[in-house]
Amino acid sequence: MKRTMLFVIVLAILAASGALAEGVTLRTVSCFAGEDVAAVAYAELLRAYEEQTGNVVEDASATSDESWKARVLSDFAVGNEPDVLFFFACSGDSAPILRKMVPISEINAAYPDMNLTESDALRESDGVVYAIPARPYYEGLFVNTDLFEQYDLPLPDTWAHLEEAVAGFAAAGVVPIAVSFSDIPHYLAECAVLACASPQEYAARPRTAGDVPESWREGMALIRRLYELGAFPENALNTAESVTSQMFRDKQAAMQFDGSWFANTIPAEHMDTVAVLPVPRYQGEGGAVIGGVSMGFYLTRRAWDDPDRRDAAAGLLAWLTAPENLAKLNLEQTDGRLSASAAELLGGAGELLGPVQDDMNKDAREAWLLNCVPAVAEGRMSPEECWETVMALEPFEE
Repeated sequence: MKRTMLFVIVLAILAASGALAEGVTLRTVSCFAGEDVAAVAYAELLRAYEEQTGNVVEDASATSDESWKARVLSDFAVGNEPDVLFFFACSGDSAPILRKMVPISEINAAYPDMNLTESDALRESDGVVYAIPARPYYEGLFVNTDLFEQYDLPLPDTWAHLEEAVAGFAAAGVVPIAVSFSDIPHYLAECAVLACASPQEYAARPRTAGDVPESWREGMALIRRLYELGAFPENALNTAESVTSQMFRDKQAAMQFDGSWFANTIPAEHMDTVAVLPVPRYQGEGGAVIGGVSMGFYLTRRAWDDPDRRDAAAGLLAWLTAPENLAKLNLEQTDGRLSASAAELLGGAGELLGPVQDDMNKDAREAWLLNCVPAVAEGRMSPEECWETVMALEPFEE
């Protein structure tokens, strides 16, 4: 593989520091793992770095879920953070760890030839950019179009059509919407609120239960409505997302609310029979899309303050975020109806709306998604009680 000028610069920095000759061991963590099609590309990039530098990379990447987030934050809390991290930014997840990150401006000041990207899209509330962006994303409604054709049901481009599809698939013994309430109900919850809220209401970040938009309560009520219509797997309350997502991939489920990363797990032979659509409005016409840039690569103070590892860690950061390497990590399947509908989705989305959960603190987010959502679905909690519970945890307080 032809080396880029950037990597030549990186190698020069490492050689000058002695890191090439002595060999340095670095630790990395990311969510390029499991079913993610970019997991292979990420592993290859790390191997290429090792081969070119003589350094060793110990990688502890894992599939992104709440337990993965918790492990990352726990490691930071006890001083066991990695040297280079791929993680969320501009959110309640990133807030607790920023003091242990190095601003991109500081890295560029020390290594001006690297010219690392300092993007306003990931500027934190303190006005500082700590992460180099990777993976623009969208969230919408994935559909197995062949199942809709087989059962002669309209695609869910309106909420009425979505409920018609739910009823039709349930009657035919096909799971209408794949979801797990036990670990990742996130996308269903976000999209249910988005179906009811205007862009302004969705972007609201209320400080008290009384300030919560009525549309947010309506969105939670939609989850209960869908549950009563038989929209979800029978074991949705106690099975894992890996199981329910596989149901969609195996054509045992017709729909799934999810993000662009889910597209990377669709088998190549199914790419032409899967599409992604905007979230249909519960009332009115049109749809909406969640999206933006929410993750990036960080360099930690742990590595920066260690003179034996600083150069090597900065070099690894520069290597992973080189434009051609980011392109490999942003890889998505490129054939079939899915990529065409994704391009259309983003092209017509207008303003992309950031997820509500990304601005919540950890306790409030987990209360909403892991406690309230399944309770509301089963009818054990009202939408009003849900938001009172969440807002009591001051989710949007700085």
